[in-house]
Amino acid sequence: MKTYRIAVLSGDGIGPEVIAQAVRVLEAVGERFAIRFALDALPVGAAGVRAANNPLPPETRVAVTRSDAVLLGAVGDPSLDTAPRELKPETGLLALRKLLNVYANLRPVALHPALAACSPLKPNRLRGVDLLVVRELTGGLYYGEPRGRNGTRAVNTLTYTTAEIERIARVAFEAARPRRRLVTSVDKANVLEVSQLWRETVTAVARAFPDVRLEHSYVDTAAMRLVSDPASLDVVLTENMFGDILSDEAAVLAGSLGLLPSASLGDGPGLFEPVHGSAPPLAGRDVANPLGAIATVGLLLRHGLHLPEAADAVDQAVAAALEAGARTEDIAHAGEQIIGTKEMGARIVELVLAEALEGLS
Repeated sequence: MKTYRIAVLSGDGIGPEVIAQAVRVLEAVGERFAIRFALDALPVGAAGVRAANNPLPPETRVAVTRSDAVLLGAVGDPSLDTAPRELKPETGLLALRKLLNVYANLRPVALHPALAACSPLKPNRLRGVDLLVVRELTGGLYYGEPRGRNGTRAVNTLTYTTAEIERIARVAFEAARPRRRLVTSVDKANVLEVSQLWRETVTAVARAFPDVRLEHSYVDTAAMRLVSDPASLDVVLTENMFGDILSDEAAVLAGSLGLLPSASLGDGPGLFEPVHGSAPPLAGRDVANPLGAIATVGLLLRHGLHLPEAADAVDQAVAAALEAGARTEDIAHAGEQIIGTKEMGARIVELVLAEALEGLS
């Protein structure tokens, strides 16, 4: 029996709490499907700075490259906001993405019917919402050089190559094929030369996918469509910073950032993390929603380990828990019972194991 090695980087803030529940669910999946997981707990972010004065310590670097997949919680700590750039938790995250060369970030956003009231949008705006943001993750403004500050002047550089755009575009078109076969490519080609290259390159790649329809959208229009007509979107293809912003905006559709998972894929081990940040004010209170982290386990099983049946079990358990009324503080309304992080994890574990337990009765 194969053993899958998973690097577990819980990170900062609520990261350790939600990842603890994600790990419980992963272990339940292993029990139900007789899959062996070897879990390596490693520091990253502020935890890495505390452990090794490095937001991505050498031992973490080595371990993640030897793993089959990486499960990450969140990074960020206000106590390091004024630290030198090399000690900021976010620097460790960017370095991790670059190390693994996970250039394709997938962020699915679908509305569970039981949570329609959680979104501030009217129900008729939400009907049929099921979209996927495909974000380029290792290029663009976050990585461009030169960058820095010099007194009252600061500079960041936005740069992309044709090859970088081609590879992320292919991911988006392939992802659209089993869906509704529509790719909306987001840029600012009326202003930025980089976006002009982006649009030209995506248009060229589209010729190899005649079965998928391509449309172009300026980023401001795309931001508006996300709240005015989200059901019209299928696969949204974006560069790094635009994708960062738009995917967080899309959380409004689902009802909470705490619900959304992500998968970052390249040619080696994938990096899997919930979309939310470290949320320091919530840390240690057993109130954080672990469903984003748990749904991330589903993506890890599906895209990282290619175990679709196990991934389906996680997805079905999350849906069943929500249908049964399980609510953490961020998705609860007046009169609904609120449960904590650990209790939500326990309920998902119970549901994952339910079919196996029924088989033994």
